Amino acid sequence: MFEYALHRLHHEDLLRRAADERQAREALRHRRRAAVRTPEPESHPRHHWFTRAA
Repeated sequence: MFEYALHRLHHEDLLRRAADERQAREALRHRRRAAVRTPEPESHPRHHWFTRAA
């Protein structure tokens, strides 16, 4: 009986870890998609008050 309970705990732990890893991968995927769609604004916007000479 003890071996069965230990096996069950181990199995549940593996399932929990797999679910956590899956959730982390999905969150990373969403963050990467969001970063591609909306790049962060530049910290110093480029304003050219005068046109550059050739």
